[in-house]
Amino acid sequence: MTNHSTSSEKSNKISYVFIFAALAIGILVIIGAIFPDQFGDISSSISGWVTEYFGWYYMILVTAIVLFCIFLVFSPIGKLKLGQPDDVPEFNTVSWITMLFSAGMGIGLVFYGAGEPMAHFMSPPTADAGTTAALTEAMESTFLHYGIHAWAIYGIVGLSLAYSSFRKGEVGLLSKSLRPLFGNLVDGWLGILVDVLAVFATVIGVAVSLGIGAMQINGGLNYLFDIPVSLVTQGIIIAVVTVLFLYSAWSGLSKGIQYLSNINMVLAAILFAVIIIVGPTMLILNLMTTGTGGYLSSIVFNSFDVAPLNPQKEEWLSSWTIYYWGWWMSWSPFVGIFIARVSKGRTIREFIIAVLLVPTVIGIIWFSVFGITGISTAMDKPEIFNMATEVQLFAVFDQLPMGAIMSILAILIVSIFFITSADSATFVLGMQSSHGNLTPSGKTKITWGISLSAIAFTLLAAGGETGLNALQSAAIIAALPFSFIIIAMMIAFYKDANNERKYLGLSITPDRERMKNYKESTLEEYQEDLEAYADEDKPKGI
Repeated sequence: MTNHSTSSEKSNKISYVFIFAALAIGILVIIGAIFPDQFGDISSSISGWVTEYFGWYYMILVTAIVLFCIFLVFSPIGKLKLGQPDDVPEFNTVSWITMLFSAGMGIGLVFYGAGEPMAHFMSPPTADAGTTAALTEAMESTFLHYGIHAWAIYGIVGLSLAYSSFRKGEVGLLSKSLRPLFGNLVDGWLGILVDVLAVFATVIGVAVSLGIGAMQINGGLNYLFDIPVSLVTQGIIIAVVTVLFLYSAWSGLSKGIQYLSNINMVLAAILFAVIIIVGPTMLILNLMTTGTGGYLSSIVFNSFDVAPLNPQKEEWLSSWTIYYWGWWMSWSPFVGIFIARVSKGRTIREFIIAVLLVPTVIGIIWFSVFGITGISTAMDKPEIFNMATEVQLFAVFDQLPMGAIMSILAILIVSIFFITSADSATFVLGMQSSHGNLTPSGKTKITWGISLSAIAFTLLAAGGETGLNALQSAAIIAALPFSFIIIAMMIAFYKDANNERKYLGLSITPDRERMKNYKESTLEEYQEDLEAYADEDKPKGI
């Protein structure tokens, strides 16, 4: 495969992507710092406009992504490997699934673990608050937000990147995955625009998560040690954690981050085990089963319902489902790059099935344990329902045996997630703004690390007492331009993969002669043959 850009072009692209993205982020930080109230009002207005006029679009797009992933599972395209025919998976299946699990775990699961089901229980989409029907809707809605839809978004971005990188030999940039659609334009201004939007969406998506993490840590410290919940406290938390992850990013302590990640998985497992033991165990198991059935039986309707004639649900959708679809889309470059990186050598079918199902099952179990425990506890202590989301989890723990220990564990888990997520994000952003360089410079990573923390603090400041609203608005807005890139990635991937499927004769029985030639040829020779085949305008069946 020929190199599509010269060293000079790469050098220019590095500077353009980095400068344009950093400039856009810098302007947002400055405006937010000088005019926090106005910044919050404007972002809220834009978010409201996006929700009003593009809510239907978000719902249809995310559902289309899910359907496309399901199609790939059953299509002969699923036989294609994310790599060359003789490539074997870098990680064994158990380790691979564990890493998908670690990608599925994050600040959001801890922050919303009890809070989201409790919020839906008291303000359900359609049912009356505090009723049995509200409890059922609460679990179904939470499963929807953290289930197949979220991971289909991550999966399609990761799949496109893995296919273009490992099978086509492209560098790991989102823009390069669009070559089948736009040709060599991805080496010029169009590629720069795509990569800038990817960097911008990643910064906003990760910053939202870091802002939520700071709020959660502040809430825990307030409940345990009476440290005030305030913007100043959250700023100090962000500053301390920033120093820690920037030190890691600068020194390249990858083994330390891996060690922290493993520790966090153990801590999360301990917290989970304690809750399921001391919580209402049988109620958890029964409602998890019922909720899963309700989620699966209503998934088609809820995937398309924008509630145009139901004001209660319409408002609920804008605060929850549409916010989540935006957050997941803005997070998709970050998570997509991670799951692509660990999936070399897997077939497309294997990749899609694992990415959709493993984190979804984990999410269902996690939210069942924490959500039902939270609702059950708050029904005995109703004042918990009225607490801020970042405090609710700790208030629930306070009513259970070993509550203080569990609260400390939760703070540690969120803090470590904060550090590891931000550290990983500085690498991803550095790579995306350095033409796919797998060893971005320390200065580049430091720049993006500071930007992440600055945006997180700016959004919290812009939100005032309702910082969460500003974070939600940012996610919804950032997702809109990037959603068009996701559509282009799907089309480009299908065009390229389907052409390769036809070339190899992949149906029920592959063309064994072509497969043999493929295995014996170099990547460059195979690409030349494939391009020649595409130009011959041959009939579909071979």
